[in-house]
Amino acid sequence: MSASTHDHDREEGLAFQPKFDAAGLVTCVATDAATGDVLMVAHMNDEALRKTIATGEGWYFSRSRGALWRKGESSGQTQRVLEIRMDCDQDAVWLKVEQIGAACHTGRRSCFYRAVTGEGGAVSLSFVDADRLFDPAEVYRK
Repeated sequence: MSASTHDHDREEGLAFQPKFDAAGLVTCVATDAATGDVLMVAHMNDEALRKTIATGEGWYFSRSRGALWRKGESSGQTQRVLEIRMDCDQDAVWLKVEQIGAACHTGRRSCFYRAVTGEGGAVSLSFVDADRLFDPAEVYRK
């Protein structure tokens, strides 16, 4: 099969053909199913993607730890997956989730709690929706 035929099948067909990068990962975006708010961006390897499909819970691959993890296994802040979508060329995943508690390891509802502002040529960040739902120092004690 030619590359263009294969790409066309991946983009237009109904076969599940995730396209993992050289590290064996796909990018995953998790949004709140009720509000549409972006909660987090993470990565999945094949095992994380298959466990997410099989269990209905958010599973991810930590690049920093080199390990599989289930959202909430340490914090109790879990994700119930309501819908999974693949992008056009199947190299990115979109999870619509019911987030129980905070999505961010910093204790915030979303990982996107700072806005980029640019005034007078200076670029900085400002806090938005930055209230903590839990104290990470308490939750992630070793």
